[in-house]
Amino acid sequence: MKANKKTILITGATDGLGLATAEALHAQGHEVLLHGRSAAKLATAQETVFGKAPGAAEKNTAAGYLADFSVLEEVQTLAQAVTRDHPVIDVLINNAGVFQVPETRTADNLDIRFAVNTVAPFLLTQLLMPNLAADARVVNLSSAAQSPVDLQALEGQRPIADAFTAYAQSKLALTMWTAHQAQQNGDQGRMLVAVNPGSLLATKMVKEGFGQAGNDIQIGADILVRAALSSEFEGASGKYFDNDKGAFSAPHTDVLNAEKCQAVVARIESVLQRAGVSD
Repeated sequence: MKANKKTILITGATDGLGLATAEALHAQGHEVLLHGRSAAKLATAQETVFGKAPGAAEKNTAAGYLADFSVLEEVQTLAQAVTRDHPVIDVLINNAGVFQVPETRTADNLDIRFAVNTVAPFLLTQLLMPNLAADARVVNLSSAAQSPVDLQALEGQRPIADAFTAYAQSKLALTMWTAHQAQQNGDQGRMLVAVNPGSLLATKMVKEGFGQAGNDIQIGADILVRAALSSEFEGASGKYFDNDKGAFSAPHTDVLNAEKCQAVVARIESVLQRAGVSD
């Protein structure tokens, strides 16, 4: 194992981009923690990442965590389990996300895109903050699809008509709270960056949502590995990396509006308080 081995938690790591990123990071010698919402898929992912040699599963039982991100209490339980097993986290990759789903409302009456793509990663990041290393990195999976956030829809007070709009709003909201948290942390805090890993990658989400195979998933895995580890992301806190352009890029104009970002964060915190899971 390498001397600078990192402990890295990847959400939504049982298939697609999350799994490909986990495989790449584990191959480099890092301690990779996998999150999934299906026990069967999580077990398969653990075999894929850690191998099928005798004793491999036993040695990596603390590297797999179950939680349904549409249920905020489960996000809270996940954070507790991770911090119990791993007192220091070096990298958090908030990759879990949903687009088209049969049921669009959660038990907390939120749009599931906002719940999973925006609120859950915000909550997980806040809960893990005391355990993040001083030089930790939080990599939030954004998207080229971004749309102005309806604050009432974010709180679950108004439905959103179609899946793409809900998804695009949830991804802009994620990018906005990333910028806000980075600004709150200042130069001395942990690095938070929003990354569009690449449009229409070959993930289940793209196949189900757009009916196409998609582009090489390794495009996205490569940039997430770089965001987690490489020197090019030093000093990148609060920035937006657009992998369609292969460079840091100007974010959506709403991300540059501190008042709008604060309003998004305030609504997320209101949702968490109502759910009884605020940090």
